[in-house]
Amino acid sequence: MNYGTIKSVDIANGDGVRVSLFVSGCTHHCPGCFNPETWDFSYGVPFDCEAEARILQLLNRSFINGLSLLGGEPFEPENQRALLPLVRRVRSELPEKDIWAYTGYVYERDLLPGGRAHCEVTDELLDSLAVLVDGPFIESRKDISLKFRGSGNQRLIDLAATRCCGEVTLLE
Repeated sequence: MNYGTIKSVDIANGDGVRVSLFVSGCTHHCPGCFNPETWDFSYGVPFDCEAEARILQLLNRSFINGLSLLGGEPFEPENQRALLPLVRRVRSELPEKDIWAYTGYVYERDLLPGGRAHCEVTDELLDSLAVLVDGPFIESRKDISLKFRGSGNQRLIDLAATRCCGEVTLLE
């Protein structure tokens, strides 16, 4: 997997101050996408042990709430497989930090078993997240007043509550 950038201090892509990883590769190609250069899976640089160590170091600051995974598309199956070791390390070494992920896929249609983006690591990856922002960016529904998302169809899913009650629970 390649990535475009690592933001060491990000207040736009999740609650509080975060470290954000923008992965490369996206098959959605949403019109009006704010980051179209990351559609190309070979954009940026390879995600390697050095990048992973840098993210862990950046996360290990007291004012950082957590990690946000964006793109591109973190839930392209090849990106899921590459992100899982990082997510496992964050959960193990920094359990007080939460993890958010942004996806153009729709949770119940695409990411659950049988969905087009579901693969052998999807369930573990989803179980490691606090919040999933799902749904494609739809230019005609663009709304800059929305918190942590770009268009009105996108949802902030509280994954712990969703796992607990068995139905999609939105973050208030």
